[in-house]
Amino acid sequence: MTEPFSEFDWRWKPFEDLSALELYTMLAARSEVFVVEQHCVYGDVDRKDMDAWHLLVYPHSADARPALAAYLRVLLPNAAEGREDAEEADIRIGRVLTTARFRGIGLGQAMLERTLDLIHEQWPGQPIRLHAQARLQGFYASFGFEPISDVHVEDDIAHIWMRRA
Repeated sequence: MTEPFSEFDWRWKPFEDLSALELYTMLAARSEVFVVEQHCVYGDVDRKDMDAWHLLVYPHSADARPALAAYLRVLLPNAAEGREDAEEADIRIGRVLTTARFRGIGLGQAMLERTLDLIHEQWPGQPIRLHAQARLQGFYASFGFEPISDVHVEDDIAHIWMRRA
């Protein structure tokens, strides 16, 4: 039996190990999804990437410059804001996306499953939080995330903070 989504190249890396091409495709995909598709004008390049781990998912392709299929970043405790409060003691998953061409095939679910496994391997027992679009609350709940805030609007999109202990 082949591994699900084995036709994709899964790259889990800290920022300093990203190639220029990986960094470019990461920022291009985030701009495509969050700025263009979702009409959110915000400071995406926020200096947090430099302290994060990144999961980049590419389709296997003969193209030397493949487009990114899916992506997310993982911020380590206290790296998100440089604060020491309890809120920042959690690992944070963010910038989760699947590009338009690869939606509807379960890639987002596979990416989150893999990410949770990677986090557990590298930082066992660490609580995880994320700032989800409210419409995806059920999706994240299926992975054990529970709401820890009220629904609120950010960049004209309803969001909710969720946490998995």
